[in-house]
Amino acid sequence: MIRVQEAPFDSGEEIAALNAEGETGAIASFTGLVRAGGDREDVTALFLEHYPGMTEQVIEGLVQQARGRWSIQAVRIVHRVGTLPLGAPIVFVGVASAHRHDAFAACEFLMDALKTDAPFWKKEITRDGSSQWVEQKESDRTRANRWSQESAR
Repeated sequence: MIRVQEAPFDSGEEIAALNAEGETGAIASFTGLVRAGGDREDVTALFLEHYPGMTEQVIEGLVQQARGRWSIQAVRIVHRVGTLPLGAPIVFVGVASAHRHDAFAACEFLMDALKTDAPFWKKEITRDGSSQWVEQKESDRTRANRWSQESAR
């Protein structure tokens, strides 16, 4: 299940939905929050845009890659767009599997891939109302690239 939305989400509800299978032995999840101290000082909010339709298609492709590498039962990804204040939940990635290793690895892979491959654009908004687009970080690219060097399972 993939959702791109402006509305807030509840991580607890997302985790509960992952456990609906009954065969689940592990759930790994990540909830990302809008943090202060981005590329600029005095940031008060983050604005996110996406390319509707394409964004969901790219994320589905990432989920299929994860399914090809690890034994996973269910995946839930929720990514917010629009203007988000500091501290607001921005992304949820949850993976259910029979075993913790697969759940942890797939969850981390998906979050790393979202940061580099999904078509989202971010702008930091400051106290005075000015804004600046956020450039992709080299550290995010490095984290995502390591998955192409690791063998499956």
